[in-house]
Amino acid sequence: MKRPAIFFDRDGVLNEDYGYVCEISQLKWIEGAREAIKVANDAGYFVFVITNQSGVARGLYEETHVAALHKWMENELAKIGAHIDAFEYCPYHPEAAIERYRRVSPRRKPAPGMINDLVERFPVDVSRSILIGDKPTDLEAAQAAGIKGYLFSGHNLAEFLKSILALKDLHSS
Repeated sequence: MKRPAIFFDRDGVLNEDYGYVCEISQLKWIEGAREAIKVANDAGYFVFVITNQSGVARGLYEETHVAALHKWMENELAKIGAHIDAFEYCPYHPEAAIERYRRVSPRRKPAPGMINDLVERFPVDVSRSILIGDKPTDLEAAQAAGIKGYLFSGHNLAEFLKSILALKDLHSS
């Protein structure tokens, strides 16, 4: 049975974007972020995180740091009964300092590769799915994948998501 999904960008949407957040001590949740994930879970949506992590390509941190941070986020969310179905990230950058990460990747936003990969792995109803991002490249990725994108301006994410879901309910009635 297909379900709709909410694709969240990470830095600037779920957590404050200080530039290259890679350590647990650096992560500060955006107001309402954990609650927004719980709202999405409770409404029956898949919840995915899609994030460009060019800090890996730039040699600022390792992929193990990304994995550890995502695991910590999962554990924090579990404390309120929330979860993320999958984290996807792109460590590649065309001008990477580290050669093995230097390439143009179909997974690097604004390309839709991370979204498309998740849609292939999970039974996602694309027509009812949305993306919430904080940059135009996030919305470009959503559009390229055929889903509606919303630009989050950094206030309370739970309130922002509830207003989007209320509008979706209004239009589907």
